[in-house]
Amino acid sequence: MRILVVNPNTTASMTDKIGAAARRVASAGTEIVAVNSAFGPASIEGYYDEAMSLAGMLEAIRKTEGYDAVVIACFDDTGLDAARCMTEKPVIGIGEAAYHMASMISNKFSVVTTLARSVPALEHNLHRYGLMARCARVRSSEVAVLELEEPGSDARNRISAEIGRAVAEDRAEAIVLGCAGMADLADALAQAHGLPVLDGVTCAVGLAETMVRLRLLTSRLGGYSPPPARKLALSAL
Repeated sequence: MRILVVNPNTTASMTDKIGAAARRVASAGTEIVAVNSAFGPASIEGYYDEAMSLAGMLEAIRKTEGYDAVVIACFDDTGLDAARCMTEKPVIGIGEAAYHMASMISNKFSVVTTLARSVPALEHNLHRYGLMARCARVRSSEVAVLELEEPGSDARNRISAEIGRAVAEDRAEAIVLGCAGMADLADALAQAHGLPVLDGVTCAVGLAETMVRLRLLTSRLGGYSPPPARKLALSAL
């Protein structure tokens, strides 16, 4: 089995971290191919960055061959619907995967993400997936995405402090980490706080493997039908 894990931003160090997290949970015989966009924003924090990342992410999927499933490693589930139109192979967003798993192991969960401007996009997705009623709150730790890549950053401490507030104030029974760049923190934070802390990358890889084994494909009817074969004309800005 070959799973393509796509980081929609251009930060290679984050892609390496995401790939390592995916490989830790992948089954024997599963190959993880972790790539990032060749062009676009260095991080995705809100609606504008998400829009600017789409072309690079879709191109990274288009030019990669021989995969059995795709994981979109941005917690906003950037371009998820568009990617599902590109291929019948399963395409899983790490946000959607983590939300569904959290809803199956807790009565209610809180999300701890990066900056406040990312919160509305995550709330929008929770409503769309029908899981907002299971989410106590989407919280921002005010940690910029790229801070997670800086040696010596106190990002982990600020994320941990926000988890503590979620447990005390929200009565959260599980925590979903709202950024792919937090993939390496989940186990330590779960141990520190004594509750499940879910990383979307590992959740999505587990779901992708299961869907491949079950031979589940994306529907080609309706909204996920393949796009028409037409050329896109681009004009210089």
